[in-house]
Amino acid sequence: MMQKIVVNNNYKTTETEIKSIIENFDSINDYLAKGTRNSIKKVVLENEKTATIKSFKIPNVVNKFVYKFFRKSKAERSYKYAQKLIDLGFKTPTPIAYVENTSSLSFLKSYYFCELVSSEITFRELVQDVSYPNREEILKQFTKFTFDLHEAGIEFLDHSPGNTLIKEVGENKYEFYLVDLNRMNFHDSMDFDQRMKNFSRLSPQKGMVEIMAKEYAKLYHSQEQETIDKMWFYTEEFQQKFHLKQARKKKLKALIGKQ
Repeated sequence: MMQKIVVNNNYKTTETEIKSIIENFDSINDYLAKGTRNSIKKVVLENEKTATIKSFKIPNVVNKFVYKFFRKSKAERSYKYAQKLIDLGFKTPTPIAYVENTSSLSFLKSYYFCELVSSEITFRELVQDVSYPNREEILKQFTKFTFDLHEAGIEFLDHSPGNTLIKEVGENKYEFYLVDLNRMNFHDSMDFDQRMKNFSRLSPQKGMVEIMAKEYAKLYHSQEQETIDKMWFYTEEFQQKFHLKQARKKKLKALIGKQ
């Protein structure tokens, strides 16, 4: 097995420390998320900062070859996109390192290290709790944050409820941190439809969409009703596809005898 370790030169850690953590990764039991595809653990570094480590699953047979020879790994993309976001003035947990394990002919596992950011909530809590304190103001500031991303040409393809951390930093003032960064596009500019479609994964609630659309219309100087209609159109389109996909998965599980 071959191993590639890239460490942020501006962060107080070493390749030796990162290598040791990966060698002992399976024995780390402090999970932030445990999934069938990927998992996230946390560990205290020698500098006394807490790092999160996202472990990406071993790709399928085709992607083992693709990631080995043609495409950047999810770990590398996460690391480089984090650096690019920070360079452009946006917030994301500080990238620390990434690790790739490969053989001579295929790609195996990869890991992305970043510094843990403690936040009060994610966007998901705003979806789940309609009475969350100052909810409408947070939504308006989140919309301004997303507008600023779009103005910078940043299309965050996984702009979904769990992927924005929200920190209260003062009275009626919030900061937004993007996480799960491996799917992003960077454009010279984004048109109206690209911008509206980028909201489609965030909430199935029309009331939330209307708050965001009205605020976006002010910022983009577009017609309010047109903005509401377009944002809701893409939201409904995504929800239909999502529920159809879930129904197909459920049917497939039933066919193979899983509950």
